[in-house]
Amino acid sequence: MIHTSRRKFLKGSLYGAASLAVPMSTWARPIGANDDIRIGFIGIGKDAKGRGSNHLSEFPRLKGCRAVAVCDADNAVLDIVKSKRQGEKTEYYQDFRKLLENKDVDAVVIATPNHTHTMIAIAAMQAGKHVYVEKPVSHNMWEGRMLAKHAAKHPELIVQHGMQRRSDEGWLEIKDFVKGGAIGKPMVSRGFCYKLRDNIGKIGSAVPAPASVDYNLWCGPREMEPVHRKSFHYDWHWQWPYGNGDIGNQGPHQTDVARWLIDDPATMPASVISVGGRFGYDDDATTANTQIAFYDFKPVPVIFEVRGLPDADMNFKGRHPKYRNVVEVGNCLECEGGYVTDGKAWDNNGKSIQSFKKNDGAGHQQTFLDSIRSGKQAPTHTAETGHLSAAIAHMANHSYRLGKEMSSGEVKEKLQGNKMFAETYDRMLEHLTKNKIDVASTKVTLGPMLTIDPATEKYIGEFAAEANKLNMESYRKEFSLPEA
Repeated sequence: MIHTSRRKFLKGSLYGAASLAVPMSTWARPIGANDDIRIGFIGIGKDAKGRGSNHLSEFPRLKGCRAVAVCDADNAVLDIVKSKRQGEKTEYYQDFRKLLENKDVDAVVIATPNHTHTMIAIAAMQAGKHVYVEKPVSHNMWEGRMLAKHAAKHPELIVQHGMQRRSDEGWLEIKDFVKGGAIGKPMVSRGFCYKLRDNIGKIGSAVPAPASVDYNLWCGPREMEPVHRKSFHYDWHWQWPYGNGDIGNQGPHQTDVARWLIDDPATMPASVISVGGRFGYDDDATTANTQIAFYDFKPVPVIFEVRGLPDADMNFKGRHPKYRNVVEVGNCLECEGGYVTDGKAWDNNGKSIQSFKKNDGAGHQQTFLDSIRSGKQAPTHTAETGHLSAAIAHMANHSYRLGKEMSSGEVKEKLQGNKMFAETYDRMLEHLTKNKIDVASTKVTLGPMLTIDPATEKYIGEFAAEANKLNMESYRKEFSLPEA
């Protein structure tokens, strides 16, 4: 074992009880070889500096692509974008549904908060738009499956997820290398998110949303509860109604690769168990900042780790010196005779034996445009693959949220039957100790082992009722999802 710190039209109700009444003129036009693909960007981000802002900057640099519309629920964000795009012919919207009525929009790029990804993507398909939806493509497994079903009903439309490593030829080389048997049979596929996440602060009582935000649109399917976080934007990632923690934020990039490296399973794993907690500070976040998950894929399991704390001493100003072969945010495929990580293959003695041209998918946006022009979806970039890779993050969170607090020793005892996961847990405790957290007196949340029926994507057995309730969530009538 290596030291892994190196580690349908459809009857829906998006406008209330009525279906999404989109004029036929808005449906996707045939795009010729010399036609520009006209894109609408939905969700720009805090201070117009989020992932959506990156897309708005990067897509128009690609040949034959134009930004023709921008949408954000926050008018303050729109004002910033307008000031930066003076002289550009661009339409601006606060309501994504109005943008979808624009016949001059061929495709949309969605980078809103997680809880509205699927809702907007399905509405865009109903409007005949091609869809690029950021990760995670869903906020829960049920709506992820709805996304995949709607995409299957619209084969004329390209629906691509934002997990760009699928466009990295280096990972294809790695898959071929491993299949060739150079380092033996795969034993475990690991993903890592060692990424600093300081506390988000704590407020005494809830506050209203910023006046510039249409809070009804921002909340979408969720109830319009008062805001309980200091920073309205971004920190929603760490609150369950809107975000999925880092295992569902950064994590899907790496869970996707972890699945891909074990031949891209077409179903969920048989079971999942997750353990972790929010350690080192007390704030208004509800997700874990330290979390590990074991996915019982056959024959090769997947283990994922989230560490939001620094390497040591609760020092959020920077990382400490790194060990050799460190993987902080990435993947490692351990095999009998070695392992592959960070674009290199190593033998079991830590000697590098081969390198691969890895670029983290710099051509992913171009892949989307090329797919629209050709009318052919890359099989690795579909709503289905996006759903499956997001879903396992949701599975881990369901286990964690149904867990019980217990001593670290009790957790260790219960994990004894799973050597790989127990070793990962030991390293988690070591990491906490380095951050001056007394693991002997600190409670850890151990989730139950959840079992799933891969055919129905519903939990079965003990805890099934509670887990399926978490997975389904609730949807306000105005923003409920249409069945496919």
